[in-house]
Amino acid sequence: MGKMEHLIKTYCPNGIEYKELDKIIDILDNRRKPVTKKNREAGIYPYYGANGIQDYVNDYLFDGEFVLVGEDGSVINKDNSPVVTWAEGKIWVNNHAHVLTATNTNLLKYVFYYLQTIDVQKIVRGTPPKLNQKSLRQIKIPVPPIEIQNEIIMVLDKLTELNTQLLDELKNEIDVRKKQYEYYRKQILTFNT
Repeated sequence: MGKMEHLIKTYCPNGIEYKELDKIIDILDNRRKPVTKKNREAGIYPYYGANGIQDYVNDYLFDGEFVLVGEDGSVINKDNSPVVTWAEGKIWVNNHAHVLTATNTNLLKYVFYYLQTIDVQKIVRGTPPKLNQKSLRQIKIPVPPIEIQNEIIMVLDKLTELNTQLLDELKNEIDVRKKQYEYYRKQILTFNT
């Protein structure tokens, strides 16, 4: 029996309870504030939209750890999962991303990972696509005991770290190969006349 199976058998022998998203986290959408590109003052704080950082501005609205879920525009991935971003520190979020937070960092990180696995195609509506707050609030999430959440987070954090490391190594290898290619191309195609 694996560690996860043991934890599930120990901590939730009768199954895992599902709860609506708004019952386990706080949604801070009322604190978001859009700023048009021409009215943004350049700075050091990330300015987030539906699909991540859009710019850097000189002020912030939020300070802490947050899960941002695309609200309208680019809100759904090819696998029908929602566009989800982990953001921490001092940030500004416009009205194209829902802002989720929790008093328990592990629960928030668990929600971050879980949201990336669900199909939201049936609740995203309109053109451009929109995941409204009502639909977001009603997403049901399995909420295992904190011991199981911690194990899930530990495994997924480690895999994320390994992926990032491998991608960095691959990028470095590609850069070296491009330089090598340029060098040999120049050598081969240079004719002394």
